[in-house]
Amino acid sequence: MSLPPRRWFLYGSVALVFGVGVWYFGFRTAPVAAGRSGSMGFRMRNSTTAVPVRAVPAQVKNLEVRLRAIGTVIPLNTVTVRSRVEGQLLSIAFQEGQQVEKGQLLAEVDPLPYRIRLAQTEAQLRQNESQVRTAKSDLERFKQLNGQALVTQQQLEAQQALVAERTAMLAADQAQVDDARRQLDYTKIEAPMAGRLGLRLVDIGNVLRPNDQTGLVVLTQTRPIAVMFTVPEIDLQKVLEPMRAGEKLEVEAWDRSEEKMLASGTLKTVDNQIDLTTGTLKLKAEFPNQDDKLFPNQFVNIRLRVQTIKDAVVIPAAAIQYGSRGTYVYMVNEQTQASVRDVVLGPSDGELQSITKGVKPGDRVVLEGLDRLREGRALTLVGDAPQKQLSPEEAAKKAAEKGDGKKGGKRKQT
Repeated sequence: MSLPPRRWFLYGSVALVFGVGVWYFGFRTAPVAAGRSGSMGFRMRNSTTAVPVRAVPAQVKNLEVRLRAIGTVIPLNTVTVRSRVEGQLLSIAFQEGQQVEKGQLLAEVDPLPYRIRLAQTEAQLRQNESQVRTAKSDLERFKQLNGQALVTQQQLEAQQALVAERTAMLAADQAQVDDARRQLDYTKIEAPMAGRLGLRLVDIGNVLRPNDQTGLVVLTQTRPIAVMFTVPEIDLQKVLEPMRAGEKLEVEAWDRSEEKMLASGTLKTVDNQIDLTTGTLKLKAEFPNQDDKLFPNQFVNIRLRVQTIKDAVVIPAAAIQYGSRGTYVYMVNEQTQASVRDVVLGPSDGELQSITKGVKPGDRVVLEGLDRLREGRALTLVGDAPQKQLSPEEAAKKAAEKGDGKKGGKRKQT
């Protein structure tokens, strides 16, 4: 039974469409798929590309263990200079911010009333001195007359009492003269200690009184000067043990950015109790400050040296990694590949970390480029990494090898 021509035409059209679809999806997409597979292969090859890193060798050196803290500069002493007598301020003999010495004249109060008082007390003193001399002369005559029975014993004792009374009055007058002279001296206001003056607080012409709270000027002692800082309770024994052994602990004061050291001093004292709210202990260091680089109420970074470890194996603290396995570092092995090495940490000074186990002198430790590393990853060393220092024997051996090479080269040329 033969099919109608229309059905043959329909079946042929379906077969033609199917063939075109097979050709399009089978052959046209093959290059695209090949391209995609090629890019995946490229990415897989890239995953094994060497990682650029910077490595430094472990070194052997004396490590100074330092505690770091934030401190506040404070003057050793602060005095508000006030007048000790009442009177009008006549003159000021200092410049604001001036460095003064102990006993230097700062200002003067009107001395006229105190000179008058001194003159009055001295006159009273001279009058009583005359009366005492007269009473003593009369007493001598009374004694002679009493021996001749011309003066009774009662009269003699009365004259002796008068002499004692006049002598006591003379002593009181002398005390008044001394007080008046002292008050006159106080009209000259002098610096009670050496230090730096602040801003003037009173102008000329004002009346000063001893009980004035403002005062004339504030004087601070800045040579030497002190710095107050705190250390955690956990570091307390690191400070107390060397202090009890009689060591002088060096303290360095650095600026806010810790790029420049401002001054060097010594630790002077430790507070007698720990602050319960913060768990810290207050310490005070003293600095000569002859160049005035430290200023009262200035914030500084403190580095307190508490220990020096001889011949310690050290690496940069930034190379230390922390994870579930503990502390570790990435090493550069002989095949220039990354190798994970577990380490045991010793004391640190903040920048350098001592290693007690896991790293030997000369081992290359990865410092930068750590984020893409894993065990066995190929590395490319970049940067100016310090070269391993050769011992004298190794240096002599290397020099000898170079000399033999030069000689061999000359024989080959001849």
